[in-house]
Amino acid sequence: MNSMPHANTASPAIVAESLALAQQHYENFPVASFILPAHLREPIALIYRFARQADDFADEGDLSVAQRLSLLQAFRDELDLLAAYIKPQTDFFLVLGAMIKAQRLPYRPFYDLLEAFTQDVSKTRYANYAEIEHYCARSANPIGRLLLALYGQASVENTAYSDKICSALQLINFLQDIHIDLQKNAGQQRLYLCQDEMRAYAIDEALIQDLSHGRKSTDAHWQAFMAFNLSRAEALLAAGKPLGRLLGGRIGLEMRMVIAGAECIIRKIKRRKGDVFKHRPKLNFLDWPRLFVIALFKL
Repeated sequence: MNSMPHANTASPAIVAESLALAQQHYENFPVASFILPAHLREPIALIYRFARQADDFADEGDLSVAQRLSLLQAFRDELDLLAAYIKPQTDFFLVLGAMIKAQRLPYRPFYDLLEAFTQDVSKTRYANYAEIEHYCARSANPIGRLLLALYGQASVENTAYSDKICSALQLINFLQDIHIDLQKNAGQQRLYLCQDEMRAYAIDEALIQDLSHGRKSTDAHWQAFMAFNLSRAEALLAAGKPLGRLLGGRIGLEMRMVIAGAECIIRKIKRRKGDVFKHRPKLNFLDWPRLFVIALFKL
C-alpha cells in the first residue's frame, strides 16, 4: 500500500484550471468568488471541478451509456483509493485528495454526487416529488454539506437550512432548463418534472415538446403548473434563508448572494408567466450589483 502524498508538481496548474472553470461556468450564483476569503476559493474550485466533470460525463457529448458509466466509475474508483489512503491514478485526484485531507472533509458527499450523476444516465422520468427530493438529496445537497464542512459550520441546524437552499436551487435549475434537459440522453430526453403533478395540471409531454420547439405558446394550464412549482422552490428557499445570517462574515454574504440570485431567477420566470422556452431566464451583468446590495442590506 502506497500512502497518499499531500501534493505534486501538477498542483498549481490543476488549482488554476479549477479556479478558471468555476469562474467561467456559473451563471446563477457565485462560485469561489472574490467575496470569499482567499484561502477558501481553491478548495471550493476543486469541489466544483469534481462535480462539473462528473456531471458532464453524464450529460455532455455523444458518449454511449456504457462509456458514461465507465467514466463515472473511474471517478468512484479514485475516491475509493483516496478513502483508503492509497495514491490515486490521476493528478486531479491527487490534488483533490490532499485538499480533502487538509480540510478534513467527508467523502460521503462526493459519493452521493456520483450516485446522482450515475442515475442521470439511466433515469429520465420522475413519478412524483418524493423521487425528485431523493435526487436533490444526492445531486445538490452534498455541495452545501461540503461547503459547511469546509467553513467549519456543519451543525445540525446549519445543515438543515443548507439542504433546503440547495434543493431549492436544484428545483429552480430544473424549471430553468426544461428545454436543455430535453436534448440530453441521446434522444431519450430527460424531464425533471413530477409526472403525477403534470397529470393534475393537464400537462402532457406532447405539449412540452411543442413548447420547446416553438409550435405552441404557454397556456393557462402551463402557467398554473409553473406557478405551483415556483411556489414550492420559493418556500424551500425561504425556509433555508436564515443560514445567510447564521454563517456571518464573507461566507454569509456569499450565501446571501446565492439566495438573492435564486430569488431573481424566480422573479424572471414569473414575469414571463412560466415561459422558459422563448426566454430562458438567467442572471446578467446588470443583475449582480443589485443582488450585492440586496445581500448586503436586505437579506
